[in-house]
Amino acid sequence: MSANGDHWEDLAEVEAQRAALYALLARLLAAPPEADFLENLQQLQGDETPLGVALSALAQAAKLAPADVEEEFTKLFYGMGQGGEILPYASYYLTGSLHDRPLAELRRDMERLGIARGNVNDEPEDHAAALMEMMHGLIAGRFGGGVADLPEQTRFFNAHVAPWAGDFFMDLEAASSAVFFIAVAKLGRVFLEIEGNAFQMAA
Repeated sequence: MSANGDHWEDLAEVEAQRAALYALLARLLAAPPEADFLENLQQLQGDETPLGVALSALAQAAKLAPADVEEEFTKLFYGMGQGGEILPYASYYLTGSLHDRPLAELRRDMERLGIARGNVNDEPEDHAAALMEMMHGLIAGRFGGGVADLPEQTRFFNAHVAPWAGDFFMDLEAASSAVFFIAVAKLGRVFLEIEGNAFQMAA
């Protein structure tokens, strides 16, 4: 294979890995992981990079009992006004209120990009899990416009993820109820730092 072909093959692998990480974060933030999913997470292997270390930490955390992880998820997130320790919504982080301007702006972009409302426990679309799934879909070409180009990915990330998701993951990492989700938060924080730096360099 030519050097040029190797280049495009490498790019495709990077995009697939990015999409997979967004999908993983979406799944982990949407609902408590079942026993078989936790078993799969235990097989993750990371290198010595910050992202690799975070993946290894998640693999280790996945050895916790499924019932304990489910209870932890409930304490951290369960429902608005039902005692959840963390409110994983862009509107809350950016305005202090739910269903506010960031949600309206997101819905306008969703319509423009052909993104249908997902079913993240019937939560508002600015839920962290939904936004991770949207980034996955833009990279993987799951929406009406096909694979979003890098400028479109950058614009969406900068508008709807970067302004608040880092703070969310830091709060999740520090939450008093967090054990398994410390590792989830660390992975999210490290990955989004990498994404933000890459988008900035590509601008």
